Amino acid sequence: MSPRYRNGTNQAGTVVAIAADIVAVILGLWILMDLFDANPANSLVQGVHSAANWLAGWSHDLFTFDATWARVVAGYGLAAVVYLFVGHAIANRLHRH
Repeated sequence: MSPRYRNGTNQAGTVVAIAADIVAVILGLWILMDLFDANPANSLVQGVHSAANWLAGWSHDLFTFDATWARVVAGYGLAAVVYLFVGHAIANRLHRH
């Protein structure tokens, strides 16, 4: 292991980046489940949908496209991109210190 990653700040940056990636995966998974009409009665689908709603509560109804799929892709996709951008920006900043 490189001495760079023994520093607590660098480890914090890694944790932030991984958390941002996980959040983006959950949001992306919900977008795919919605696009492919996943069974809403399935407990995995319900769990992913609940998590995605909570994570993207600020953006999932932000757009008013006529097509439901477009609202889902735009709203949840925006949240995923923001989490990735902000999370990795914070992680890079932590890695520099």
